[in-house]
Amino acid sequence: MTDPKPERSSAALRVRALETRLLDIPLVRPHRFSVTTMHTQGVLLIRLVTEDGTVGWGEGVVPGGPWWGGESVEGMAALVERHLAPLVIGQDVLRPEALARRLESMAAGAPFARAGVEMAVWDAAGRALGVPVHQLLGGILRNRLPVTWALGSEAPDVAVEEARRLLAEGRHRSFKLKMGALAVEEDVARVSAIADALDGAAPLSVDLNGAWDEYTARRWLPALAEAGIRMAEQPIPAAHVSGLARLREQVPIALMADESLRTPADALRLAAAHAVDVVAIKIGKSGGLSAVRRIADVAEAAGLGCYGGTAIETSLGTAASAHLFCATAAVSSGTELFGPLLLEDDIVTAPVTYQKGELLLPSGPGFGMTIDEEKVAKYERR
Repeated sequence: MTDPKPERSSAALRVRALETRLLDIPLVRPHRFSVTTMHTQGVLLIRLVTEDGTVGWGEGVVPGGPWWGGESVEGMAALVERHLAPLVIGQDVLRPEALARRLESMAAGAPFARAGVEMAVWDAAGRALGVPVHQLLGGILRNRLPVTWALGSEAPDVAVEEARRLLAEGRHRSFKLKMGALAVEEDVARVSAIADALDGAAPLSVDLNGAWDEYTARRWLPALAEAGIRMAEQPIPAAHVSGLARLREQVPIALMADESLRTPADALRLAAAHAVDVVAIKIGKSGGLSAVRRIADVAEAAGLGCYGGTAIETSLGTAASAHLFCATAAVSSGTELFGPLLLEDDIVTAPVTYQKGELLLPSGPGFGMTIDEEKVAKYERR
């Protein structure tokens, strides 16, 4: 009697190799945050290969460098190559949740790096089974996502011209303005002028990246609400959850947490404090799809809306977010998955598709993206 052949999932689909490449992709225009300006986007491209030759792709990106969360694509590359790859080699890609927790236990402070590796695992699992990742996540609840466009910290005339053009072209129906780079009075006047010029043509929100203190936010958020701004994202620093809770009681504008939310425990803390109305969920900042699913469960149980954020990914990372967000009921407050539209070029043969202000869910096994090796070679860092 011969021994039965080993199951494909237990042998052939174990990880054989994990490789990284650093890319630099120009933006179509500068993108300004409260403390820095992006002109190119660094991308850590991750290629995972199983014993049977199945390939999965992931990417690690951060918005504008280490100012946001302490990670950089250069640091991520070293971490993945020297520390995370050995944890993944030999592991079964059909156990992405177990792999995600293994990575988290060894590199809790490096969520963007972990997310890139875990993304490649999910992609490989879907490709191995011949199904899209959203089926592995329980199936879709929607097949398209509304996409808010970020206008950055541009001057009023520039921002208004860009918004009007996008509205006229039917490409976007809502906008977010970056704040925090200017003196407070000047910044509020800038945003108010933009809101006045658009005259209710599209919903507007602002993102301060924690640039104000609680007193400043209490003083000026009502002025933004009066100007027509519907929501303020992270007006005060991430650690000031109690301050967010006080602001929520005092100001007539919806509040959204971004930097304050990284882990499921953060979501529970924000919910218990009644600190915000909406939470921004992102694959990168929380360490992968598995962690974001747990965060979304907490938010949904607490009655908080989830907003699908971006770190300005290529079509690969954007597709990963789309699969997750389309399979997650709590994503009820929109998204800003505009990354590929801000990039001058992409790294896939067929980029994600946008239609009338919405992102269409990609089809095909895994995340449904095919890497364009010529584009990768073009943008690879020498």
